[in-house]
Amino acid sequence: MSDRASGRVTLRKRHSKLVEFFIRLVKEKPLGTVGAIITLVALFVGIFADFIAPYGFNEVNPAYAAVAPSAKFWLGTDNLGRDMLSRVIYGARVSMIIGISATLLSTAISLTIGMLCGYLMGKFDLVVQRIGEVFECLPFLPVLLTLVVLLGPGMLGLIMVMGPLGGLGTARGTRGIILSYKNNVYVKAAVAIGCPTNRVMLRHLLPNILPFIIVGITMGIPGMILAEASLSFLGFGIPPPFPTWGGMLSASRAMMFRVPWMAIWPGLALSTVVYGVNMFGDAVRDLLDPRLRGGVGRYGVRAKKGKKGGDASQSSTTE
Repeated sequence: MSDRASGRVTLRKRHSKLVEFFIRLVKEKPLGTVGAIITLVALFVGIFADFIAPYGFNEVNPAYAAVAPSAKFWLGTDNLGRDMLSRVIYGARVSMIIGISATLLSTAISLTIGMLCGYLMGKFDLVVQRIGEVFECLPFLPVLLTLVVLLGPGMLGLIMVMGPLGGLGTARGTRGIILSYKNNVYVKAAVAIGCPTNRVMLRHLLPNILPFIIVGITMGIPGMILAEASLSFLGFGIPPPFPTWGGMLSASRAMMFRVPWMAIWPGLALSTVVYGVNMFGDAVRDLLDPRLRGGVGRYGVRAKKGKKGGDASQSSTTE
């Protein structure tokens, strides 16, 4: 019975942390809450685009070419008679898949390089850091364009190019975090009792830098979405007829003044999603970063203002 009760208490505590995070998000970060809603809506639209879109993304109807927004076509049609609402919805799928996948790959590479360099140091760190400095000196967009041309257009090619480039660019920051954490007492104690290197990194360092990883992911997704849109705008991204927001903006240049909604809706969708994910990332950073979140004791517990020291000590003792 005691084991079951303790298991229930542990489950409640773990669940309450996630609930408490969202409560703090709503109370303390209203813009972050709006950003979280926009992010979730974009994910939902991208996942269920096949069921939400009223028409196919490449369903051509010349009789309705360049039709203004109406009851039948809520966002109008493009110069080939394709429904703009359907193409914007399918464009969300491309942007979210590439943004999330490239960011996760970038985070994995950055985490691997940063942890090895920060913990092992020595010649390995020296060589890797010099290689990273070379990549940092090169302009990002020309290098990205060159690699995309070599690998060829397509979703997989974009992910395999943007992910490693982003990981090499952020590996130094991860290395700095590892350097600051490796000198803590619990890490030295683990080394003193003979823990292998991989166990020290995975069991003692990785859980403690997890907030920084989550913040890095939320802050990296908007950059990847904009990078994909830039490549598609230049004609090096996802090839047509599959819709992307950047490709739709590129296609609207020739008739921007005659059919303005071809540029307005994909541009509005791109800016809204990037803004929402950025606001959500800023809120996550403020709530999870130990240097910014404030508070005492376990995560999410703050000292109540206006109470005496005896009351605060008593409440901390009861916890």
